[in-house]
Amino acid sequence: MEVPEWEALAVEAAGRVVEFWGFKRNQGRVWAWLYLQGRAMNAQEIGARLMLSKAAVSILVRELEQWGVVVRSRRADGVWRFDAESDLWKMVLRVLRQRELEVIGTVIEDLRRARAAAERSGAGALAIKRIDLMIRFGVVCQKVLEAFLKTSRLDIRPLLGILSRF
Repeated sequence: MEVPEWEALAVEAAGRVVEFWGFKRNQGRVWAWLYLQGRAMNAQEIGARLMLSKAAVSILVRELEQWGVVVRSRRADGVWRFDAESDLWKMVLRVLRQRELEVIGTVIEDLRRARAAAERSGAGALAIKRIDLMIRFGVVCQKVLEAFLKTSRLDIRPLLGILSRF
C-alpha cells in the first residue's frame, strides 16, 4: 500500500522531533500515525503501515502506553487496538512532569553531593560559591517548571536574577 506523501512527511517529522527529545524515533512515528488516523488501530495495521515487525510494535506501544500517549482497548473481536492521545498539550505536560522534573531533582541532589564533597576536600570558596549558585538555579528551575505545570503559564523572572550572578 502506497503511503500518501503528506502522511509520510508528518509521521517522519514527528519521529524526528520525538527522537530529538530523547525518545525513540519509532515511538514518534507510531504515535503520529495513530493520531492522524483518528481511530484505534491494531498492531498488525501499525506494523504494516510503518514497516515495523510485530515485536517492535508490541514494544513501542507498551512504552507509549507507559507515557500515556497511547491507549489500548479490546473490541468485541478480541483484538487489541491502540489509539493516540489527541490532546497534544496534555501529552507535553505529562512528559515534562514525569521526565523533566525527575531529571532536575536528580541534578539538584548530585550538586548537593558535589558541594559536600567539595567541602570535605577543601575546595576553595569560589568553587563552593559557584556550586551553591548552580544548586539555587536548579531549585528555581524546578519551582518554575512546577508552577508552569500547575498553571500553564511560564514566568522565568525568578531565573533571571540567578543567571545574572553566574
